[in-house]
Amino acid sequence: MIKLRDLQYLDAIDNFRHFGRAAQSCFVSQPTLSGQIIKLEQQLGLQLVERQTRQVMLTPAGEQLVLEARKVLRAASAFEESAQALLDPLSGDLHLGLIPTLAPYVLPHIMAGLNKRLPKINFYLHEDKTQHLLRALDEGKLDVLVLPWLDDMDKFERYDLFEEPLVLACSPQHALAEKKSLVLNDLQDQQILTLEDGHCLRDQALGYCFTAGANEDHRFKATSLETLRHMVASNMGITLLPQLATLNLVPGNAIRYIPFAAPPPVRLISLLVRPGYSRLACIREVVSSIRASVNGLFSNPEEGAV
Repeated sequence: MIKLRDLQYLDAIDNFRHFGRAAQSCFVSQPTLSGQIIKLEQQLGLQLVERQTRQVMLTPAGEQLVLEARKVLRAASAFEESAQALLDPLSGDLHLGLIPTLAPYVLPHIMAGLNKRLPKINFYLHEDKTQHLLRALDEGKLDVLVLPWLDDMDKFERYDLFEEPLVLACSPQHALAEKKSLVLNDLQDQQILTLEDGHCLRDQALGYCFTAGANEDHRFKATSLETLRHMVASNMGITLLPQLATLNLVPGNAIRYIPFAAPPPVRLISLLVRPGYSRLACIREVVSSIRASVNGLFSNPEEGAV
């Protein structure tokens, strides 16, 4: 009889392409994992894994069957979640995924409220790029995501949390630095510093900037908002930042943050779960808590300097 644990081992091998790291992720020794995979191959009469000196990969049969294995693992996880929800929907573990351009700036505002409102929930926080998080949610490795909404996310159930304005960041020496607020035309012909590919904020900011007639500065692409901030402070260019990333900063003179006149560019922050997710009572509490925690954060934005 095939065991769930064997399917977990196969999934880990596909994820890590390395027996040692796969075994470590499953909390077993490498010989144990390797031996169980061999037994699974013998039981099925199929070779699932190509074993080479420096690389491990799945055979075509393995690649097809690991997809089926993940369906079984998701179903088993859903079974456990349903049982837990029947016992106490507001207890247990909750794995929450966020993107790097949101996590460090929103978590200080929402975690105290979540822990107070849901004291029996153990929150596990995961930070990664959007596509990695979406795949982990789809595969059942994460329970919920909080991230900017994009059109290609409509396969998941969505709860809108808040709209976060984007503001312009520039050095005090820049020509736009003395403006109290901006309009779209102010960005015409400007060179905009951006994040590297894979960050959804990059596409959202560039979409607004291109509409305004601005251009991407191709000389540099940042890996994080903090890198962008340092580039702006060095008067290397201007960029758009989410307003949460500009709150509660120590005052200084390195950067000017300038809001846009209404309607400002915004990113819609939403909570995503898989369709049919069983712990909806818990999700409703999470949504309500986050909405309450951020209420008022974006009212009456003013330009400032840090």
